[in-house]
Amino acid sequence: MKYAESLSEVNQSIETNKRSGWKRILSFIGPAYLVSVGYMDPGNWATDLAGGSKFGYQLIWVLLMSNLIALLLQSLSSRLGIVRGVDLAQASRNSYPKWANIPLFVLAQTAIVACDLAEIIGMAIGLQLLFNIPLIWGISLTILDTFLLLFLMNKGMRKMEAFIVSMVFIVGISFLVEMFIVEPSLKEIAAGFEPSILSGDALYIAIGIIGATVMPHNLYLHSSLVQTRKFKRDTAGIKEAIKFNFIDTAVALNLAFFVNAAILILAAAAFYKNGLHEVAEIADAHKLLEHIFGGVAPTLFAIALIAAGQSSTVTGTLAGQIIMEGHLNLRIEPWLRRLITRLLAIIPAFFTIVYFGESALGGLLILSQVVLSLQLGFAVIPLIHFTSDKKEMKEFAIKPWVKILAWTSALVIVTLNVKLVIEQINSWGSNANAWYVYYIVFPIVFLVGLLLLYILIHPIVTARKIRKFDVPHGDAMQIENINNIHYSKIGITVDFSKNDRNTIRHGLIQGGKSAEYFLIHVVETAVAQYHGQSAMDYETQSDTSNLQKYCNDLHNLGYHVIPLIGFGGTAKAIATISNENNLELLVMGAHGHKGIKDLIFGTTLDSVRHKVKIPVLIVR
Repeated sequence: MKYAESLSEVNQSIETNKRSGWKRILSFIGPAYLVSVGYMDPGNWATDLAGGSKFGYQLIWVLLMSNLIALLLQSLSSRLGIVRGVDLAQASRNSYPKWANIPLFVLAQTAIVACDLAEIIGMAIGLQLLFNIPLIWGISLTILDTFLLLFLMNKGMRKMEAFIVSMVFIVGISFLVEMFIVEPSLKEIAAGFEPSILSGDALYIAIGIIGATVMPHNLYLHSSLVQTRKFKRDTAGIKEAIKFNFIDTAVALNLAFFVNAAILILAAAAFYKNGLHEVAEIADAHKLLEHIFGGVAPTLFAIALIAAGQSSTVTGTLAGQIIMEGHLNLRIEPWLRRLITRLLAIIPAFFTIVYFGESALGGLLILSQVVLSLQLGFAVIPLIHFTSDKKEMKEFAIKPWVKILAWTSALVIVTLNVKLVIEQINSWGSNANAWYVYYIVFPIVFLVGLLLLYILIHPIVTARKIRKFDVPHGDAMQIENINNIHYSKIGITVDFSKNDRNTIRHGLIQGGKSAEYFLIHVVETAVAQYHGQSAMDYETQSDTSNLQKYCNDLHNLGYHVIPLIGFGGTAKAIATISNENNLELLVMGAHGHKGIKDLIFGTTLDSVRHKVKIPVLIVR
C-alpha cells in the first residue's frame, strides 16, 4: 500500500533553483518559523511565569539549554525530510509494524489535542483580558479559526508562512516593548545564564520548562514543511538545503527563546522584585501588570497571548494532517480534521468550566502539558534512529558526536518527563477517591511504557525489513498497445449555467453522432426532496422545460439525446441515474467553487466519483 507525498497539496511548491544570493537563502526561510510558534504557545507561558516570579532570573540557563536541545532535534527533523523526502510519521510507518503505528498515531493525535487545548485556553484568556468576554464564549469563538486555516491553505504555503511570521512578529514586538516598560536588570539577567544546582520547586519548574519547550508535533511538522522547497536532489543540492534550513531553524528558535526568556524576565522584574512569588496563572499576571505598570503593559500581554495561540493552532492542524496521512495513510479534508481536533479540545474545556468553574482551567492547562510529556519520547527516539541509519541516509547520516548529543538530549527529556508524569500520578493517587488512578491511569501508563521500550529496541535488535514506501506512488507500469475506446452511452450533467455549452461540447466529442446521450439534471428544491418524481413546483417545471430545449437543439444537430431528471441530493441522484441506465462515461462540469463555497455548497464531483464505477470526465 503506497502513500502520497507529505502535505502533497504544497509539496515542492516553492521554487529555489531559479534564485541566487540572498534571494536563494530567503527562499528556504519559512518552515522553522511555523515550527517556532510551538515553542512560544500559551502552554509555555505558565511555566515561564512561575519560574520568573518564584526564582527571578535564576532559570534563564534552563531555557537556553532546552532551546539548544530543541535546535538539535529540529535540525535532525529537517535533515530527515530533506534527505529521504519523507516526514517522521511516514518514516515510522515504513520502519515499524502496522500494529505499532496505530498506537503511535493515537498518542501523537492525543498530544495534538492536548496542545490544542492549551491554545484554546490561552486564546480564551487573552480574549477575556482584552475584551472582557466570558471564558466559555471565548472558547466557543476559537472554533472559527477552522475557516482561517481553510483560507490560508487555499492561498498557498508562502501566504500561510507570512501569516505565522506576522503573528510571531506581534508576539516579539509586544514583549520587546514590555522589556522597556519593566526595565529589568541586565546584570542579573547575565547572571541567570550561569548554570546552578536545582532542587525542590526550582527543579520541578525546570522540568516543566524543558517538558513544555520541545513539542512532539513540531518534529513531525518540520520534517514535512522542509519538503515544500524544490531543489536539486544531488549531493550539493541536499547539502545546501540542509545548511539553509539550519540557518532558518537557528534564527527562528532563537526568536522563540527570546520570547520565552522575555516572559520569564517580565515575571522576574515585575513580580519577583515586588515580593510576588506565587504568580503562575496567566490571568493573575495580567492583573498584576495592570496594577504595577498601568494600561499598556497588560494590553500588549493579552495581544501577544492571542497571537501566540492563533499561530500555534494553525500549525497544530498541519501536524495533525501529517500524522494521520503518515501513520495511517488516511487523508481527509484539512478543514474537517481541524474541526474534529478543535471539538476534541473544546469539549473538555467546556466540561471543566461548566462543572468546576473558570478557576479550574489552570489545572487543565497543566494536564495538557503532562499529556504532551508522555508522547515526546515516541517522536524523539524514532527520529534519532532514522537519521542515524546509514543505509537510508547514506553520507548524510548524523556524525557520532551528533548522535551522542542527540541520545543524551533524548535521555534528559524522557527522564525529566517520566519524573513529571510519576509526580503527577502520585498527586492524583493521594486523593481519597482515586480508584481511577489504579484501574485506568496506571495500566495505560504501563502499556505506553512498554511501547516506548519497543520503539527504542526494535530498530536495534531486529533486522529491519524495510517496505518500499519511499516511492510515494509506486513504480511505473509498462504501457503496451492501447486500443480505442468507443463509448455508446454517455451521460452529461447540466445545471443551466454558462458552463453547460462547454460541458455538452466535450461530451459530444467523446462519442460523436453514433453514441446515445443522456442529459442529466437534478432538481434540489425542498418539494423535490420530499415528493421526488411527483413534484410539480415551479422550479421542477422550469428545469424540465429547459432540459427539453437542450434535447431539441441537439436532435436538430443530428444527435440522439434522452432527457433525465433527478430529484433530491445531487450526487446520489446522478449516481442512481448513471447506474440504472448503464452509462459508460459521465461528463460533468466543475462549478469552480473555492474555499468557503466548497464548505457551504459541497463538492458534488467528489461525492459522485465515489458512488459510480465508470470513468468521469470533469470539464472546467
